[in-house]
Amino acid sequence: MANPDAPKTGQIQGEGDYVSAKAYQKAQHDFAKDPGKVEQKAKEAEAALDGPEGEELERARRESAAGDPKSH
Repeated sequence: MANPDAPKTGQIQGEGDYVSAKAYQKAQHDFAKDPGKVEQKAKEAEAALDGPEGEELERARRESAAGDPKSH
């Protein structure tokens, strides 16, 4: 049986691609519902902040929090 969410043949899928947006949102929700996956990513983020890239990550966080348009 065909996937009902798949774009129709010849249908243009560009900016505002609802099929892809729906699939992405489902994947994000599934990830967030899995405490093991969330905990693993939290540990990876902590290790990155404590590692050699930590200073750069912190600078990027501060710039994005400040809304500095020059940093983009």
